[in-house]
Amino acid sequence: MKINEIFKSIQGETSYAGLLCTFLRITGCNLRCSYCDTTYAYEEGTEMPIGSILERVAGFKTKLVCITGGEPLSDKDTPSLIEELLSINYTILVETNGSYDIRMIPQKAIKIMDIKCPDSGASHLMHWQNIRYLTKRDEIKFILRSRDDYEWAKGVIAEYRLSEVAQVLIGTVFNALPPRTVVQWILEDNLPVRFQLQLHKYIWDPQARGV
Repeated sequence: MKINEIFKSIQGETSYAGLLCTFLRITGCNLRCSYCDTTYAYEEGTEMPIGSILERVAGFKTKLVCITGGEPLSDKDTPSLIEELLSINYTILVETNGSYDIRMIPQKAIKIMDIKCPDSGASHLMHWQNIRYLTKRDEIKFILRSRDDYEWAKGVIAEYRLSEVAQVLIGTVFNALPPRTVVQWILEDNLPVRFQLQLHKYIWDPQARGV
């Protein structure tokens, strides 16, 4: 597998925010979102056998592992890697962009699935059938860049009754939309979501890698 980076940090997003976590960033992505903050993962990486990846992960001594990218499902071997990690009792979070069929993700893993808003430039590439494959253990993430994105996300949440499907997360593109503004919209609409910040971008330099 081509691996961009493996590191230990705190989880910066999702309902697992603040927990110690090992991140395994897989090289490659099929989308080119307008606000992507990991463009270096499109191509950069080192070929590693799964055994070596497991050794690196074990060295960080955390039980929570986040498999991210790029887009981890762009690598055909990602499901096998997840199975290996699950077999040795890691809790696995899989961050996926919502354009691949998520049924390839092993059931015991926790799916963190994006639904791309219009300002991303990728909302038309979503695999909408994925919603039916989510469970209450999983999470759905919207990243907003504008009021239009918010209104669109609000419509999708209502149309698909997403709050009954999985935990719904709303965040903002860093430095593009004031978090206070979005929180005010959520309060006004009594929207059944969890608001999130990218904690790692407030703790470290927003451009820092490996954190």
